[in-house]
Amino acid sequence: MAFTLDRIDHLVLTVAHIDATVVFYTEVLGMEAVVTNGRTSLTFGVQAIKLHQRGHEFNPKACHPTPGSGDLCFVTETPLDEVIRYASELRVHVEEGPVERDGAMGKMRSVYFRDPDRNLIEISNYV
Repeated sequence: MAFTLDRIDHLVLTVAHIDATVVFYTEVLGMEAVVTNGRTSLTFGVQAIKLHQRGHEFNPKACHPTPGSGDLCFVTETPLDEVIRYASELRVHVEEGPVERDGAMGKMRSVYFRDPDRNLIEISNYV
């Protein structure tokens, strides 16, 4: 191999409504919304999720940009019972969990819910 990858810098979600997505990811997941050059991103730590409005995507783009096609896993140190309690307070339905899963760095416990576009959101603790 000619080079080695270090990390993921960002990913892009195509969404039906940027404002609804921003509310969900900032209020439920605690991310920060940042607008740079008219483009909205959600940031946490040193990662970013860039948002594309369906039908107004920036080029180049995915071949079939579609709201609701994402499946994202986020890792937290917060115990999952606290995650579930907080999600319930915000009326976010927990679809599954806690359940055991295999993550990039080993065994984890996860809970699942969906964002406004029905993307699957997994919140996990490594065990």
